[in-house]
Amino acid sequence: MAAVKVLEVTKPGPLTTLQDQGRFGFGQYGVAPSGAVDSFSLRVGNRLVGNGEDEAGLEMTFSGPDLTALSEIAIAVTGADTQPRINTAPVPMWRTLVMQKGDRLSFKGIRNGLRGYVTIGGGINAEIVLGSRSTNLSTGFGGLSGRPLVKGDILSAHAPHLHLKTEGTTLPFESIPAHPPKVTLRIIFGPHHHHFDPEMLSTFEQSAYRVTEQLDRTGIRLEGPLIKEKVDLEKSIISEGVVPGAIQIPGDGQPIIILGETVTGGYRKIATVISADLYRLGQLRPENKVRFLPVSQDEARTALDEIEMIIRSI
Repeated sequence: MAAVKVLEVTKPGPLTTLQDQGRFGFGQYGVAPSGAVDSFSLRVGNRLVGNGEDEAGLEMTFSGPDLTALSEIAIAVTGADTQPRINTAPVPMWRTLVMQKGDRLSFKGIRNGLRGYVTIGGGINAEIVLGSRSTNLSTGFGGLSGRPLVKGDILSAHAPHLHLKTEGTTLPFESIPAHPPKVTLRIIFGPHHHHFDPEMLSTFEQSAYRVTEQLDRTGIRLEGPLIKEKVDLEKSIISEGVVPGAIQIPGDGQPIIILGETVTGGYRKIATVISADLYRLGQLRPENKVRFLPVSQDEARTALDEIEMIIRSI
């Protein structure tokens, strides 16, 4: 079935890109996974409108775009509280809505968190590159020609009329994530935690770190008490593969949390954010405070099971 034109971009917002769950298996060639930084919000959004979880949606940063409906469609807005509007009237998030042809979706501004998501019944049509529709901004491929949205872009979906019946589907209120200014991230120590003295590990565990203005889809730089490697070690290590959530300690002793637009790193990784908390990284914004809470692998698995149960309940 041919794709149907569903949305026109009348204002792109500061950084709106097409993202899905990412591309995997190409790290050996230097290809980052990309994908939604807050994958929980995108997955939920896709389920709300009756899509498979691997469909692409829009990831918006700091503030959202203005989008005009070109046909009747089902949409959902998830992620950060972006204060969505349809034709100037406030509409709820985490709920499937139906836009009529000519309706305009806009956003008053983000009240908490950093990234919002828009999903469309029928997905967003784009060329699949290396198994994914995700935009890789640093190398310029995927999504819409490897770039953010611009005014005049036309988005298409497959059989959007088949998804209109999902109107009113919601994520239960108690399952909607909060994005407070102070966040505790659960971690598992390693793989280089033994390169740090016990006092440094204790400092890392007990301190609060400020999220700096140096954050993007590549990583998040933190500022707080210094973490230094043992005195007999070099400042750096041989570059090796990294995963989203890895926490590196560079030579200046200030932690960096890796996100999805990089595949290698040459700094020691003191710990890794557990899978169940990765989506929280996508909502950190400058001046937020972060603490780290070590957990066991069993606790990490249980937390991930809980997240998966929420998503599958829709």
